[in-house]
Amino acid sequence: MRLVLACLLLLGVPAGVGAFTFVYAKGFSYLSTDPRACVNCHVMNEQYDGWLKSGHRHAATCVECHLPHGGLAKWVAKADHGFRHSAAFTLQNFKEPIEITARDRQMVQENCVRCHADLVHGLLATAEPARGAVDCMHCHRGAGHGAGD
Repeated sequence: MRLVLACLLLLGVPAGVGAFTFVYAKGFSYLSTDPRACVNCHVMNEQYDGWLKSGHRHAATCVECHLPHGGLAKWVAKADHGFRHSAAFTLQNFKEPIEITARDRQMVQENCVRCHADLVHGLLATAEPARGAVDCMHCHRGAGHGAGD
């Protein structure tokens, strides 16, 4: 009986704390494409407010710019973001202002090119290989967040 009780406590307490944290942190909202999920953490308020004022608001959500377009890659990236973000905010070890990682920046770049393919195909075709790939965010750093749209 003691062994059963010990096992229940060892499993029940972490499960209860985890369930409480998931509900408190609005965990199900992260499975949606609703941009309001991005402001569950106060550190994203500036980006969300900028997006509300941007021209991209009518055409793209956070998910459409910051995650791969579809398939398994989208869900793997979403899980990766969720883990990294929840760990950073729980442990309070993130930079302010927040910074995009190189890998995440590449995802945004791919989505820029995918959505604006008709507009940028000539630019991409004539890019000088010696100078490196075209980086949309070099000139359009604030696009999607209220500046540079």
